[in-house]
Amino acid sequence: MNDSKNKRPNIVLCTCDQLRAFEVHCYGNEVIQTPNIDSLAGKGLRFETAVSNSPVCMPARSIMLSGEYSRRCCGHFNNEVSLISFGSRWILPFYPMRGRPHLRDLTLPEILRSNGYYTATIGKWHIHSWPHDVGFDYYLIPRVQHCQIGQSFTENGGREFVPEGFSVDYEAKKVGEFLQSHKNSENPFFLFYNISPPHLPYDDIPDRYKRMYKPEDMPIRENAIIDGEMVHEPLNFQSYLYDFKYYNLGLPYTEKLPEGFDLRHLYALYYGSTSWVDDTIGKLLENLKKAGLEENTIVIFTADHGDNLGSHGWWQKGGYNQESSRIPYIWCVPGMTNGKVANQQVASLVDITPTIMDLVGIDIPEHVQGQSLTPIIHGEIAVLEKNYTFIESTRQEIAIRTPEYVFGKSFDVKNRKFTNERIKFFDLKEDPFEYNNLADSNQHKDCRFDLEKLLEQWNADTRWMDSKP
Repeated sequence: MNDSKNKRPNIVLCTCDQLRAFEVHCYGNEVIQTPNIDSLAGKGLRFETAVSNSPVCMPARSIMLSGEYSRRCCGHFNNEVSLISFGSRWILPFYPMRGRPHLRDLTLPEILRSNGYYTATIGKWHIHSWPHDVGFDYYLIPRVQHCQIGQSFTENGGREFVPEGFSVDYEAKKVGEFLQSHKNSENPFFLFYNISPPHLPYDDIPDRYKRMYKPEDMPIRENAIIDGEMVHEPLNFQSYLYDFKYYNLGLPYTEKLPEGFDLRHLYALYYGSTSWVDDTIGKLLENLKKAGLEENTIVIFTADHGDNLGSHGWWQKGGYNQESSRIPYIWCVPGMTNGKVANQQVASLVDITPTIMDLVGIDIPEHVQGQSLTPIIHGEIAVLEKNYTFIESTRQEIAIRTPEYVFGKSFDVKNRKFTNERIKFFDLKEDPFEYNNLADSNQHKDCRFDLEKLLEQWNADTRWMDSKP
């Protein structure tokens, strides 16, 4: 995999925001057009079952860079928020923040940098600490989240500026320039590249993606049809269309939905936004090829979490249900992967840091809580000894997820104990839409007991950010 200089491989960790696995063609969706993600999977290793360990932006992204669960890298399970009221409206606080409020332990970029890597991040940030405080040599990040037109950026903390056109396209151009500038570098690089869609707002995407899919062709997920009717929630539709321009700024044009707008229209925009992501992945792959870097660059593609899109009557993300937590997860490692599918092992975001370090021959520190998937990527084995992971939910629930099952229950974050309420146990092979809660059933009773025991033991053993070693 290494070039003639025998240097370590370059690494591109590419994420998008709020993409569930069900809306990617290589994961079985026959309607969505994602040829570039499919192409990456055709050369990589696609994990059939992969989940976000904390299905919300800030914790998920911190998990990726730390190899630690949200309780350890963030100290909680949610985005850092301050509800500043303007009548009925609220805003998110300004971030990043000075110092190091999150990510207290050594991060992946810090460890890679100490081993000779040049570290950079381009695109959406949404982590509480500044990039330069957690190991990045270079960064180009937007200052306002979820704004595809008129987005302001800062480069290495400098004066803000607003480039012309769509922010996603600008970031893709800068990624191409970055790759060209490092094609002859003696040192390898680590690029953390973040694409904001298919996260809302959908009114901000280019017109061609708005028109790419017809609402009448959309395959609505069946658990978004309740009592024979598609779920319909105008206030959530307005948030999906306009995001903070509706719920924060209250711009008058956002107060009314387009005539006849329903869940099928929302799906069509989500699909279009996802195809925009796919075209952007295509630019990344083409730029790697143009720079002569594709043969010595590991490319990982995933998402921070999924999107409910009305399933169970829920919207956006936060829970451990499949729509919210299940994500695409593809590792393309030149010389090792060749289009196979890992369909027996559950993988997750907390495994990214240890797997990258293992692949490039760096010792994994003791504070890292995920596990390396390298033996599976190498093709040595199909299943690791530990074939489960944990999901900390903004709904004050924690779950343990295996390839076949999910078991979870409510959790009191203040006293950090389970409350033994909202206990849920689903057989996801037989019941993928999570209709039939088996928590009080005799079905798979021994499995339920074993998962609950593992969950409680993990909670007792897994340290929080404010706890002592």
